[in-house]
Amino acid sequence: MIENSTPNVLFIMADQMKASILRMYSSEIGIETPTLERLAGEGVRFEHAITPHPLCVPARTSVMTGRYPHSTGCRRNETLMPENEQHAFRIWKDNGFTTGLIGKNHCYIEPSDLELFDVRCEISHAGLPEDGRYKGENAGNTGMEWIVPEVDINAAHEVRVNLRQNAQSPRIAYAVSDTPEEHYSTSVIATQTEAFLDKYVAGDFASGGSANRNPFALLVSFPDPHEPFEAPRRYADMFPPEDVVLPPQRTNEYTDGTSPERNRVLARMMRQTDDLEEHRRGVVSVYQAMTRFVDDGIGRIVNKLDELGLRENTIVVFTADHGDFIGEHGMAVKGGVFYDALVQVPMIVSWPGGGVPQGVVEDSMASTIDILPTLLELQGLASFDGIGTGWARGEEPEGDAALSEEETRRMQGRPLPTVTAAAPRSAAFSEYGSGGPPVTMEHLDALDEPLGYHTIIETLWGREAEGRRKMVRTREWKYVTDPMARGATLTSGTDGGPGDVDELYDLTKDPWELTNVAHLSENAGVISEMRSLLAGWMIDTEDPSPVEVPESIGRAVPR
Repeated sequence: MIENSTPNVLFIMADQMKASILRMYSSEIGIETPTLERLAGEGVRFEHAITPHPLCVPARTSVMTGRYPHSTGCRRNETLMPENEQHAFRIWKDNGFTTGLIGKNHCYIEPSDLELFDVRCEISHAGLPEDGRYKGENAGNTGMEWIVPEVDINAAHEVRVNLRQNAQSPRIAYAVSDTPEEHYSTSVIATQTEAFLDKYVAGDFASGGSANRNPFALLVSFPDPHEPFEAPRRYADMFPPEDVVLPPQRTNEYTDGTSPERNRVLARMMRQTDDLEEHRRGVVSVYQAMTRFVDDGIGRIVNKLDELGLRENTIVVFTADHGDFIGEHGMAVKGGVFYDALVQVPMIVSWPGGGVPQGVVEDSMASTIDILPTLLELQGLASFDGIGTGWARGEEPEGDAALSEEETRRMQGRPLPTVTAAAPRSAAFSEYGSGGPPVTMEHLDALDEPLGYHTIIETLWGREAEGRRKMVRTREWKYVTDPMARGATLTSGTDGGPGDVDELYDLTKDPWELTNVAHLSENAGVISEMRSLLAGWMIDTEDPSPVEVPESIGRAVPR
């Protein structure tokens, strides 16, 4: 067994994996994932984990900083991690960790950030990065070469590249292929991570050999089950389309006058109403197959931790950046709306050797921005007790955490309950948009029919930027509002008016969020309470940087 005074971190992230695809979260449509179920049995699973933003870059930068997109400025996929921002790998590197990123990046692009990684091996949806192809990908490796030959990796991604180029299809394309499994990104990432751990144990990353190993912090980021939807035949055969259980639908969800225009725009582009049921089932089955493939890849990595004696002193975290419709509301992929299919993600924290409870389901509200503060507290690098209380604290905090109070206050997330001694939270928040004008039905009227996935791409930048919508979710209710929406007023959704602005879902009666009840006058009180929660959150997080809190109630009097 390898001992460090500070525990290692293995941070595993899946791309666009909704919580309900896992049996642990949905007994109706979820599939068996043995490794994630094992991790949940060896740790704490969060039943109601919410992404701060249901889009890749804003979600990832928020996870890595513990800060909301409105604070980092990372509100679109084109606004990546700012230079000199405080984030997880800057903190870990400053504290002597061996650092690594294997898989999808889509977060760090500044040279000063890329230099923080001792090992950086990036791979994404189209294979290995190419300069200038995609913002958020960085060509070339640091610290390790690929174990699987690069020519094989790129050849294995040709099917996915072709699926993406088939942009004129009104349907969501998917494929089952016979490419060697070991060449898919999921397997390539698992193989590379196994090699990283072998090298770590051998002391290859330590200047003084294996006797002088520092703790490691490794981000393993799977590009799947994000589209393009393609799976190896063996995994696809595990999930025949005829066995797929489609989620409940409401046929007039977007035509009865209760759905906001933004939701109707997305449905007009992407709803698979006219697609054959066989096709709709096929898309879901391939997504399920990709999810199970990722689970097996994680299994290989966790088994390697066990084999090398690293598990005891390694905190393992699993989550996703955001979710995917994949059949819910009759759609697939994602858009700028806040259904649970897109904002609720799986989240597990496991560290049996460090006293984290095992087999516990925490059912209070949580956010993925809480992961970094939780890890830092478990590692003894930060303390969140009494931060920001200044003179009211009465005495200096105990301990000598690596992060100063100012650095800790900079984070807007807080340690998670059950995993730490922190109290549970009753609400979680998400946001979307950067103040741009709306993309409307009139815009879609000007586009060539049939609409489809290609329309999603054609309207992407406008939809990413439009509005400033905010979401608050409790265990019982979800409320979404946007003061920039067409027709928005201070009383929208509280006077029995049309449901064309706000959204309110009664999650107890309507867990699939099929009926917006914001326009019902009987829910005015609920909306008032939810708006109060939103206002409190916006006040709590209004400062991009923490303002110093004085340590005395008045100026010190010179003697």
